[in-house]
Amino acid sequence: MRDITEELPFDVPESWEWVRLGELCEIITKGSSPKWQGVNYTSGSGNDILFITSENVGAEKILLDTPKYLENRFNDIQSRSILKFNDILTNIVGASIGRSCVYNIMRNDSNINQAVALIRLLDCDLCPFIIKYLNSSTAYNIMLDKQVDSARANISLTTLERFFVPLPPLAEQHRIVERIEELLPHIAAYDTAEQKLTALNATFPDALKKSILQAAVQGKLVPQDPTDEPASVLLERIRAEKEALIKAGKVKRDKHESVVFRRDNSHYTTRDGTEVCIDEELPFEIPDSWEWCSLNCLGQIVGGGTPKTERSENWNNGTIPWLTPADMKNVNGKYVNRGERNITDIGLSSSSAQIMPKNTIIYSSRAPIGYIAISDNDLCTNQGFKSVVPYFTDIVPYLYFCLIQRTPEIQGRASGTTFKEISGSEFGKTLIPLPPISEQYRIVVQVERALATADIMPIA
Repeated sequence: MRDITEELPFDVPESWEWVRLGELCEIITKGSSPKWQGVNYTSGSGNDILFITSENVGAEKILLDTPKYLENRFNDIQSRSILKFNDILTNIVGASIGRSCVYNIMRNDSNINQAVALIRLLDCDLCPFIIKYLNSSTAYNIMLDKQVDSARANISLTTLERFFVPLPPLAEQHRIVERIEELLPHIAAYDTAEQKLTALNATFPDALKKSILQAAVQGKLVPQDPTDEPASVLLERIRAEKEALIKAGKVKRDKHESVVFRRDNSHYTTRDGTEVCIDEELPFEIPDSWEWCSLNCLGQIVGGGTPKTERSENWNNGTIPWLTPADMKNVNGKYVNRGERNITDIGLSSSSAQIMPKNTIIYSSRAPIGYIAISDNDLCTNQGFKSVVPYFTDIVPYLYFCLIQRTPEIQGRASGTTFKEISGSEFGKTLIPLPPISEQYRIVVQVERALATADIMPIA
C-alpha cells in the first residue's frame, strides 16, 4: 500500500478521515453540448427540459435568472446526467472552476452541459458539509493547482474523483455547518466594516503612490533632457535584440504582436490585417521624446504550469524555484527568488511551466491580477501568471513601476465571472509609455526615493 501522507493538503483531527471524493459518490459525471447532439434550444414550454450550464452554478445556490431549455430528447441521449434533488453541481471548465451548488429544484428532468460535473453522494446527509468545503478558498486553491494545462482551464472527472476531502464525524459535520451559517452574517458585517476602515486608512498613501507613479509615466516626475537619445532609437534597439533571439531560435515570432506606429501626428496599430487609429485609446499625453508601444514588443509574455501533485518525482528534492500567486503575498520589495516549493526537471518537462531568467517581470494574471516582482534568479511559475521576459533588460526597473501604474487598466480588460483573469494575448496589448533609456534611469531613482520617503512601499 502506497503512503500518501505527503499528498494530503493539511492535518486534520484524529477523529476525522481523509477520503477521496469518488469514495463518497454513487456517480461523478458531466453533461454534453446540445450542438454536439443535434438538440435545439426551446422556449421552455410543454415537455422541454431545464438545461443547467456553468453560468447557473452559483456558490451554493442555483442561479436561474436566465434559464435555458432544450428538447426533451436530450435526456434520452444524456440519461446519465439527468439531475436528482440534492445532487452537487461543480464547474469544471473556465474561470469559475470549483464553484459548487446543490441542485434543490423539484423537477426530475433537468440536465447539464459539458462544463458542469454532477456529483451524486451515496449519503445525502454529507451534502451540507461537502458543499461548504468545495466552496472554501482552501478547496479552490487545491483544485486550481490540479487543473489541466490547456488553452482553457479545466478539471478532469478523474481528478475530481481523486480530490481529497477532510471528513469529520457526521454529528460534527452538522455542528460545523450550523456554526458557519450562524457566523456568516457577522463575518459579512465585519468584512464590510474592515473594508471601510482599510479604505479610510489607505486613502492617503494609496493616493500619494498613484500620484507619484502617474507623474512618472507621464513624463512629469523628472525633467526631459534634450540630449537624451529618443525612445524611438531605444525601440529599434529592442527590435534588433528580439530579431537576434528569433534568428537564434530562442524566441518564436509573435503572431499577435501589436506594433504601434506614428503617422501624421496620430498613432496606429494593425488589427486583423487592418490599420486602426488608436489615438482615443491612449490614456494620456507623453513627451515628444517618448514612444507608445505595446508590452509584447518589449518582451516575451510567458505563462506557467503545475506538475501533477500526486507524482512525487515532480516535487521531491526539486531544485527549480516555482511560484504561485499565494507566494507573492510574502514578497518584500521589488525582487523575488523563490516560493514555498521547488519542482524537479521531470516536473518542469511534464508541465507547461517554463524557466524564466533573472530580470523577468513576474506578474500574476488571476487571483489576484497585479502581484508583481522582478526575478532575482532563474525560476518558473504556475499558470496564475503572465510574466514578461524582456528583450532588453535595461528597461526592467522602469517597466516594473510602469506596470504597477497600468494595473488598474489591465484589470479592467480582464474576463471571467468568479475570478477575473487577463489572458497572455490581452496582457501583451497593454500600452506602455516608453521614455528614453537615460530618462528611465532618472525616473526610477526619483520614484524609489519618493516612495521610500513616503514610507508606503518597501524598496529592496
